[in-house]
Amino acid sequence: MTITTLAVAADHPAFAGHFPGMPVLPGVVLLDATIHALEGTGNGSALRWQVATAKFQSAVRPGEHLTLQHETLPNGSVRFLIQTADRPVANGILVPSKSVTGHDSGEQG
Repeated sequence: MTITTLAVAADHPAFAGHFPGMPVLPGVVLLDATIHALEGTGNGSALRWQVATAKFQSAVRPGEHLTLQHETLPNGSVRFLIQTADRPVANGILVPSKSVTGHDSGEQG
C-alpha cells in the first residue's frame, strides 16, 4: 500500500459555498484530489476513472491534514482510503476506463 499526502488548500473555493458558516469539503473534491494524486504516482495513466464504490465517513474541515493510502488491485482498479491523523474520511475503489465515447465526454447528441 502506498501512502501520500492529499493536498487540499484551506482556502479551496468549495469551502466557501459548501456550507456558509460551517465549511465542509464536498466529496467530489476529495475524489478529484485522489485521482490527481494517483496521476502523480503513475497509477492514473487511464484516460478516465469510474467510481466503483465510495463511502464518505467523516466531514473534512478547512486546514485538515489528509493522507491517501492506495493500492492497485490485480484488475487495475485502485482501492483507496483517505484519513486525517485521528479518523477515516473516505474510502472506495476506482476503476480505470480507457475508452471515451461521445456520451462520456459530455457531448450532446
